[in-house]
Amino acid sequence: MDAPGRPADPHFDPRQYDQVCFACGDRNAHGLHMRFERDPDATPDSGAILCRYRPREADQGFPGVLHGGVLVTLMDESMAWAMWSRSRALGVTARMETRYRRPVPSTGDLLIRAAVTTERGRRLEVEAHVEDAEGQRLAEASALFLRLPPDEEARVASALGWDAIPR
Repeated sequence: MDAPGRPADPHFDPRQYDQVCFACGDRNAHGLHMRFERDPDATPDSGAILCRYRPREADQGFPGVLHGGVLVTLMDESMAWAMWSRSRALGVTARMETRYRRPVPSTGDLLIRAAVTTERGRRLEVEAHVEDAEGQRLAEASALFLRLPPDEEARVASALGWDAIPR
């Protein structure tokens, strides 16, 4: 098991979570502790991923409603992991558009799906959405990420220890 109650995905090395990242890092006591796996419903070369997330009481904005900032973080991080899954790309969000379709309850399991839709040079266009347990789409986002320049990408991958992870 990679995290309590979650099986490890062989595509993502458990060492990738040994960091302080607010969204996915094991060493952040206040973080979201997101975990990723390849989306079994997507084509293998798409890099599409999914994340199963159970909101915590601390994640709410209005009583009983997930905070919009937490919701956008779930999608942003999922899109970043989709880039890594497809191309081992590390990048930054240049632009992100979010559409909140309905209030997201702060209780109950959520499923976040993300995939790269276009990759041209350093520019990656990525999409994500959040579903409830019944498969109802609650929010969606599209973003433009800029892949880090090669020397910076190598420096960040080394700092994270991701450069030692086999392909």
